[in-house]
Amino acid sequence: MSDIQWTEPFCTEAANCFQFGIDDDGNAYIGRSDTGEYISDSVSALRALILAVKSGEADHLL
Repeated sequence: MSDIQWTEPFCTEAANCFQFGIDDDGNAYIGRSDTGEYISDSVSALRALILAVKSGEADHLL
């Protein structure tokens, strides 16, 4: 498994902090910065999730 290169944490008003990452193989990750837990999927799938959250369609996930 490749090492994951993480971005700086993004924290919401409720202090939930998330990070995005990518590995050498092009796999995408989103995870909680406080626990180290993460999920992995394709970059396009995570991009679709993020766009849905930003547009208010999936704000219940926050």
